Amino acid sequence: MVKAVVGANWGDEGKGKITDMMAEQADIIIRFQGGANAGHTIVNGYGKFALHTLPSGVFYGHTTSIIGNGVALNIPKLIEEIDSIVEKGVPKPKILVSDRVQIVMPYHILFDQYEEERLGGKAFGSTKSGIAPFYSDKYAKIGFQVNELFDEELLKDKVHRVLEVKNVIIEHLYHKPAIDEGELLETLHQYRDMIAEYVTDVSSFLDKALKEGKTILLEGQLGTLKDPDHGIYPMVTSSSTLAAYGAIGAGVPPYEIKQIVTVCKAYSSAVGAGAFVSEIFGDEADELRRRGGDGGEYGATTGRPRRMGWFDCVASKYGCRLQGTTDVAFTVLDVLGYLDEIPVCVGYEIDGEVTTDFPVTTKLEKAKPVLKTLPGWKTEIRGIRNYDELPENCRKYIEFIEEQIGYPITMVSNGPGREDIIYRESPLKK
Repeated sequence: MVKAVVGANWGDEGKGKITDMMAEQADIIIRFQGGANAGHTIVNGYGKFALHTLPSGVFYGHTTSIIGNGVALNIPKLIEEIDSIVEKGVPKPKILVSDRVQIVMPYHILFDQYEEERLGGKAFGSTKSGIAPFYSDKYAKIGFQVNELFDEELLKDKVHRVLEVKNVIIEHLYHKPAIDEGELLETLHQYRDMIAEYVTDVSSFLDKALKEGKTILLEGQLGTLKDPDHGIYPMVTSSSTLAAYGAIGAGVPPYEIKQIVTVCKAYSSAVGAGAFVSEIFGDEADELRRRGGDGGEYGATTGRPRRMGWFDCVASKYGCRLQGTTDVAFTVLDVLGYLDEIPVCVGYEIDGEVTTDFPVTTKLEKAKPVLKTLPGWKTEIRGIRNYDELPENCRKYIEFIEEQIGYPITMVSNGPGREDIIYRESPLKK
């Protein structure tokens, strides 16, 4: 069977930890979209890791980790990441890379930097990892699939054709030096040698695994609100962040996805620009940011301070609906233990009317949060493993949010470690 771990909101929900935890019971873990532009922070017996391309299940000896065809593959970054975990004492994981995955080219990263520079104050807040230029080229059909690295004639011809266009833009729009054809080919030869041992026909491998009854875990990057179709367009990422896309980005039939665990934070956070209705500022935000996550709320890839906000029931209900949620994993609940009262966003006021439906971006920009304040529990909850042992106000907070979003909260994370998890029987679980 196939299970998916995806995000309900803007990303940074704690998917890495949930994937790492669920990977213990899985055979195969697959990254199915996105690139090295966002990270997953994992804390386990080997230490603390920020993974950017590797799936979060690489720490188990019995698993196979796969880079699916839907990923934006930065080859040097992947190899660097494998080396970095092995250096910290993690046994070298079994890794497969789809022969259909496309490569982040050196010029994609340059174009990302040049375009943000050109846009100035109107920039998208990109991580400058080359993701938007990569996906633009993929859909313009001038991207490079990994398998093409192994066909020298095709590679030479394609590099020549693509650079004819790229260099015109680089020289005349960005006023930067042209890319040298010979140098780019040499780089691609290095990429080929780095990746050769991992490349295989992944969809065929997965077909066989499904027939053998193996458990496959799909790991999403970012969250619903960063989806290019259903998110806060245009302040979104460039590949679909939804579990449904897992079937395409990994190469499995959609009907095989039986469980969709959607990860929600007990408060909100976001990296990058875009509408964020429940956002808070000043000392209140600084305090939550400092206490949040494991060592503070800063981007795993960029180190940027995350924007902070209260839990947003409107965005989370929408996020869970689009994902096709079967289970909600509710994370970083322990962080809120310092608060006397905890505001929750239960609606949006737009042009004088209150709605609980998540609107399109133009309306979202005008939305003001409708807040309801719940009493805090003012105590440390790390170490608790049984739901009934949580403070009453803590349970009431979880149950209030579950009622608002309408999806079953079956896992509650109350610390950064793999074992900091409470399983819960939800009345909504059919």
